[in-house]
Amino acid sequence: MTAGREPDADGAGDGGRQAIRKLAPGRLVIASHNAGKVREIGALLAAYGIETVSAADLDLPEPVENGTTFIANAELKALQAADLSGLPALADDSGLCVEALGDEPGIFSARWAELADGSRDFGEAMRRVEAQLQDLGPGTSRDAHFACALTLAWPDGHSESFEGRVDGTLAWPPRGQNGFGYDPVFVPNGHNVTFGEMDPEAKHAMSHRADAFRQLVAAVF
Repeated sequence: MTAGREPDADGAGDGGRQAIRKLAPGRLVIASHNAGKVREIGALLAAYGIETVSAADLDLPEPVENGTTFIANAELKALQAADLSGLPALADDSGLCVEALGDEPGIFSARWAELADGSRDFGEAMRRVEAQLQDLGPGTSRDAHFACALTLAWPDGHSESFEGRVDGTLAWPPRGQNGFGYDPVFVPNGHNVTFGEMDPEAKHAMSHRADAFRQLVAAVF
């Protein structure tokens, strides 16, 4: 899924479909303070002559993620980072969608990990998901998917968005030390190991982020 947006006279996008803009080699801001995401996206970009710098490295603030979809949240993060840095910026918004929970935690996946002190504990988030599945009783579907929206934005307000997914089931207890977030409980279809147990290169080849990234590469490089 792709969506292009051009700014109008006051800088807002008109939502109309525009010709996809190409990305030239050079510096690109990864609009995230999540070290795991920054590493994963940086690895995906390494082959394309792109020098990445994170929003955290540039001391850029984290915007309030008040969008109602993955793409809306990715757009607001990418557009803010591009505007403040003066560089093209790439943002990710992703999450775990559990079928039996009405696709929750979804866009609130990171918030399910938030603690009272403002820090995040994804071990607690995974326990919360499992507790809600257990409450639904035996035989409850454990089908789930990861969704990822990637938005590439330029300082003039133009943006391109791409959305990918990978389907699987949830395991319990968590397994593996690789990856980040909910990776230790997610078993992609066709495999018997979790993303947390999988070699990073194998995960990068098939993940929801890789799916969205393949679309981005085909469109903008």
